Amino acid sequence: MLITGWFSFLDGEATAGDVGAAAAVAAALDAAGTAHDTAWSPVFRPRGPALVDADPDAYDALVFVCGPVHGHQVRALHERFARCLRIAVGVSVVDPRDPAVRGFHRVLPRDAPGAPARPDLAAAAPPAPGVPVVGVTAAPDQPEYARRSAHETVHARLAAWLAAKDCARVPLDTRLDGDDWFHCATPGQYDALVRRVDAVVTTRLHGLVLALRNGVPAIAVDPVAGGAKVTAQAAVWGWPVVTLERPGDPLPEAELDGLWRRWLGPGAADPLPGGAPAPAHPPLVRDLLDALGRDVPPGPLPGDAAARGAVPGPRLRAVRDAPRPSPGGP
Repeated sequence: MLITGWFSFLDGEATAGDVGAAAAVAAALDAAGTAHDTAWSPVFRPRGPALVDADPDAYDALVFVCGPVHGHQVRALHERFARCLRIAVGVSVVDPRDPAVRGFHRVLPRDAPGAPARPDLAAAAPPAPGVPVVGVTAAPDQPEYARRSAHETVHARLAAWLAAKDCARVPLDTRLDGDDWFHCATPGQYDALVRRVDAVVTTRLHGLVLALRNGVPAIAVDPVAGGAKVTAQAAVWGWPVVTLERPGDPLPEAELDGLWRRWLGPGAADPLPGGAPAPAHPPLVRDLLDALGRDVPPGPLPGDAAARGAVPGPRLRAVRDAPRPSPGGP
């Protein structure tokens, strides 16, 4: 039996829902003792098996899982696998007269005209091992560093390194915008977002500072050869930072892997014991008051307690204790 879906087509797409629905079907077939393969788009899963390579004569049945039943891709399945029993399950039927629909021997929809809705198959996907949630904050192009800038190379290599990690990646943009839902509108909103991740991977100064301020470990990479403001700020906080000597140098992945294991690996230490290792007071604020001829008030200034009283991200311990996939897993 061959399991297919929109995740199988070269010009289709793989979504968490569709792939989860396919996993639910695969688990049910396993329990029933039915041999099966799942066909993937080579774009999404190059290691295959790919739908384009599947031999129709090797299967007696084809199951199409999830998504809308329409389009030339689905119609092509009927032509190519004409000798197979073809069943669509957990699908949306928009037009029952569509040849893409009528080509199946049976259609078991999640929704269709005149039929009661049924639970989507993605809800029945087998539970996956817990993975860390990692925020990603990238620095913009910074032309002021001229020839020392390694931004393009660092971001490309860092993206490839991070894509190979089994984690949920969340973009964290420090730029604020009150009109665009994709961005936070206030620093407090950004703090709330950061506190919900287990670690931050960043090439941006404020990606580092705002992670540590909120008690979240940061894997920081300075995108400027020789180190610049990210390196300087890391030194202030006593925090490790990855740097390159020259713009063309390779990214030290072994160093990155070591930091990953330190903060997110099995048996990792508490990320920020006793709170973030912030400076004891904001010296620049005190210097400003002095430059203005103002007396520095006794006791802590606004920002002192916030910098030192942060707590670790709430998910880290739960993720650390959850079952983890083997290094050779998907």
